[in-house]
This record gives sequence, C-alpha cells and structure tokens, in this order.
Amino acid sequence: MPEALFGKSLDELTAISKELGLPSFTGKQIAEWLYKKEIGGFEEMTNLSKKARELLSSSYSLGLQNPVDVQESVDGTKKYLFPGTPGKFIEAAYIPDKDRATICVSSQVGCKMGCLFCMTGKQGFQGNLTAGEILNQFRSIPEWSLLTNIVYMGMGEPLDNLDEVLKSLEILTSSWGFALSPRRITVSTIGITPAMLQFLENSEAHLAISLHTPFDEERRKLMPVQQVYPLQEVLSEIRSWDFGRQRRVSFEYILFKNLNDTAAHVNELSRILSGIKCRINLIRFHPIPNTPLESPDEKTIVTFKERLNAKGITTTIRASRGQDIWAACGLLSTKKLMKKD
Repeated sequence: MPEALFGKSLDELTAISKELGLPSFTGKQIAEWLYKKEIGGFEEMTNLSKKARELLSSSYSLGLQNPVDVQESVDGTKKYLFPGTPGKFIEAAYIPDKDRATICVSSQVGCKMGCLFCMTGKQGFQGNLTAGEILNQFRSIPEWSLLTNIVYMGMGEPLDNLDEVLKSLEILTSSWGFALSPRRITVSTIGITPAMLQFLENSEAHLAISLHTPFDEERRKLMPVQQVYPLQEVLSEIRSWDFGRQRRVSFEYILFKNLNDTAAHVNELSRILSGIKCRINLIRFHPIPNTPLESPDEKTIVTFKERLNAKGITTTIRASRGQDIWAACGLLSTKKLMKKD
C-alpha cells in the first residue's frame, strides 16, 4: 500500500519533494493542498506540474479515509468508526454544543493502561496511530469545517504515543498546517510523567490529567499506572511548570458510587491541589459491561461539586452526551469487533 502524505510535517514533505527531484518549495505547496484545501486526488494540485503530480501519485497516496460507520444520538452527538490496524477499529466522537463543536479523537487502537473503568482497555492494545490516522478523524467527518475544539480523549493513552501525537499537534497548529490555536486543543493523560514533560515542552495545547481519586491505594486499584508514575510525582511536576496566563491544566474526575464521592475525597483533593491553578471536571460514570462500578445519584454529584467550589477549586459537571449510542469510549469499536468475530 502506498505511503500516505496526509499527516506528514512540512520538513517531511520537503524531503520527499527533494527525493523525487522536485523543487524544495513543492513541499509547502503539497502541505497547502493537504491541510488548507479539500481535494480528492493529486490531479487537483493544480499549481504542481503534471510531472510532479505523476511522481507523487506513483509513489504515494493522499492518505485520507472516510469513516465506515456512524451512530447519531438524539442530542446530536455522533460517533464515527474508522478502520485501524487490519481487522481493528477506532472511533471519534463529534459533539455539537451551541456555538462549539468538538471532536474527540483516538490516538491508539485499544489501550495498554488497563484502567478499571475504561472499555477501551478491555480490548487490549493493538497499536499506535500515525499522525495522519489521528488527524484523519478530524478531517474526514462531514462536519470538519464546523469544528472549534479538539480533545485527545478517545481511545488510547495519547502520551503513550507521544511522537505521533506531537506531530499531529504540530500540523494542527502550524501556519503551514491547519493553523488552529493550541488553546482550542486539549490532550488528556493518565499521568505518564516523562512524556507529559515532553508534551509541555513541545506543545502549547491544554493538559488534562485523569485523576479520579486523590488517595494512592484507591488510585492503584482504578489505574495501574499509579504504581509506576504516582500522582504525587505528577502533581509535583505540574507545580513546577509555568503554564502562563492562557494555558490550562484541568483534572478529570469520574465519580463512582461509594468509592470516590465523599467529603473525605473533597478534603484530600483540596490538600493535594493546593497551589495549582486548575479546574476539576466531574464526569458521570455510565456503566460499561463487566465492571462493578456504578455512578452516584445526581444529588451526590451536585453536593460533591459544591463542596469543591467552596474549597476554592473551580469545578464543573460535564454534560452527559450520546448515552443512547453507547457513548463510553471504545464501545462502538468493541461492538464492531464482536461482529467480526
């Protein structure tokens, strides 16, 4: 299968042009066609010579791929299914909300982190996505021109695929790429400390940390990564980092009934986050197959939020979207895998 051009950096496109015996400025022309215009083939790159188009088409493909399935919720949320590695699938969620339209993209096929509450982890890990495959989820949905925000919160752990995630961010934010503001992009991580520091150094996108409990032993049970990269270490690094006036760090916190929803958790969150300018996003847990976890009732969720706000921590409750289409990450792709089996 020909190598894809979509997802390559300007330096890579320039190098390819030189290898084909084309002027070096051809790389920038190709980038403009790939990332600033809607094209379906090399023949549409009209400011390239016929020879250049023939050389490109004989050795490369554009690399854009349409979704193979979509489910639409009554609230307008859509989950798009894309082919991943052979026989496997990834998904992206399109979430419209008044004047915002967000795409939640995947960075891996499956996941190796094994978090107790995550359906994707139950699939196991099948591979990393390339920058092109990550960006294809953004570029190949019908609503792509309406998108205002991108979140790396789909299948996989983004910072376990750091190089390709950073390349995709470069293409999204560079003037020669999609030229999006990094303030419109958020990358989520469970806290892989070395990769997190590289991300902070090499990107200006927002950072979201999957927290879910402030207590070490509870977090180890929910998230095995706690054994390798303890939360205390993650928070220490964040405290030492200058996020500037515009860049944001937030903490994702899924509430589980009778597990992490008590006043003691509020008090400990206030203690460990002291001195960090941040917000907490509370997330309702929507049950997934083969897990004992449940969501607390609405009163408990609201009370938890109010207690955190009273402690001076900006806290919001994330709206639940797409519940009628199995909105939990990985469920659509899991269903597709089960059908194939």
